[in-house]
Amino acid sequence: MNPDFLVIGAGVAGLRAAIELAEAGQVLVVAKDSLRESSSEYAQGGIAVALSDDDEVELHEQDTLYAGDGLCDRAAVHTLVEEGPAAIQELIDWGAEFDRDGARLAFTREGAHSRNRILHAHGDSTGREIARTLYHKAASLPNVTFRSYAATTDLLLDAGAAGALLYDAAAQREEPVYARAVLLATGGLGRVFLNTTNPDVATGDGVAMAYRAGAEISDIEFVQFHPTALHVEGAPRFLLSEALRGEGAQLRNQEGERFMERYHPLQELAPRDVVARAIVAEMNRTGTPHVYLDLTHREAGFVRARFPRIYETCLRYGIDLERQPAPVAPAAHYAMGGVRTDLDGRTNLARLFAAGEVASTGVHGANRLASNSLLEGVVFGARAGRAMREAVRDRRSVSVVCQPALAGSSSFPRPPAPGPWPPVLSYVQRIAWEKCGIVRDGAGLREACRQLEPRASDNAALVALLIARCALAREESRGAHFRSDYPEKSAAFAVHSVVRKDADIVFR
Repeated sequence: MNPDFLVIGAGVAGLRAAIELAEAGQVLVVAKDSLRESSSEYAQGGIAVALSDDDEVELHEQDTLYAGDGLCDRAAVHTLVEEGPAAIQELIDWGAEFDRDGARLAFTREGAHSRNRILHAHGDSTGREIARTLYHKAASLPNVTFRSYAATTDLLLDAGAAGALLYDAAAQREEPVYARAVLLATGGLGRVFLNTTNPDVATGDGVAMAYRAGAEISDIEFVQFHPTALHVEGAPRFLLSEALRGEGAQLRNQEGERFMERYHPLQELAPRDVVARAIVAEMNRTGTPHVYLDLTHREAGFVRARFPRIYETCLRYGIDLERQPAPVAPAAHYAMGGVRTDLDGRTNLARLFAAGEVASTGVHGANRLASNSLLEGVVFGARAGRAMREAVRDRRSVSVVCQPALAGSSSFPRPPAPGPWPPVLSYVQRIAWEKCGIVRDGAGLREACRQLEPRASDNAALVALLIARCALAREESRGAHFRSDYPEKSAAFAVHSVVRKDADIVFR
């Protein structure tokens, strides 16, 4: 049976949208892997909201604009911070358990925030707690159905229908699913890079599918590299949250020297792009593959109690954070760009919406402010859900609109095999990391384009190619996009890149 609404992705944005959509019809939420395998689950740092006594939404707005380095959409930022407090209260009403100081919510500070406005849950499991809350709320609604291990291979869009091809791994076949509207909430693209904090599912599928369908992709060159991922041989690049630095963790080089004071007045709490480049500079200067994150000066028991998940993970790989500094290095973490949308998740294609990390509203600009991503998911996920309800209010049901013959229509191009084969993915990851990483230049980006173009039928290769092309076109350095051959910011590029299939890149 075809649903009224198809939600592709079961992270915070997809779940929040599904709750809104349940009021208007049947909702099917599909996940590429298990329902718990999303970037939302991995989000440790917290969720930013202006609710503490000394904070104001205007200050949260100013901090977000500052971190975005001149490229934030002001209306998107205002929407995020203005609607944030109500979104948090809604989560609490639905059962979210945020950390408290007595009866009051406990707020901490992270990089580039001027106030304590970061809420945590169970110390370092904030994303998991929010996803849990939203899943239980959505699952309690009779109109919401979930389907895991259903990879989406391509979108099916024309004037009269919306849908997607799902790959059933057990049956080893593709299956078309049609709906009155489709929401892309597929998350990020970190797995396109060799070193990343993202889960295995984050290969940029949503961006690739939307691009093939004709959607506009915006600001895809802006990829945030988190400064502090665990760097231990044989260990995954586990995120060591910004909250550690918010609680006093110090960055030291191989010589034991604190170095951030040489790079920014906010030192360890500078914006992420600044800290990541500073770490790379120190690694290059000392000839080492990492620097150190040091919490040994904190009182005994603090790290274990405050960050239990991080502490136990590091201990598993032989690092006791209370006794020794952790080796860390930057890793791909978050995509500021994605499928271009308005503030209600609408794309340039009828019936296709997007929300969360896969979308580009302009809210993050050139560099996302720490802990704004979970807030983006709940705020813009809800807005997209409401907009989808309104968009299909007067349309016929999907059973009338979608004819069975549509599945075989030549208007729908045949998708590539689901998921990148490991050798292809490894090839793409090396190119993306070496040529499209923290420090870029024209020669490397041109070489990346040359190497990736023959593989662009693969989702990860296509996304990496789009990053390389747009990074090559942006002849400046801004936020997370740094080019050694154009190291300064240019007023001419204080605009958004937009690219779509069979068209040149434009800036507007």
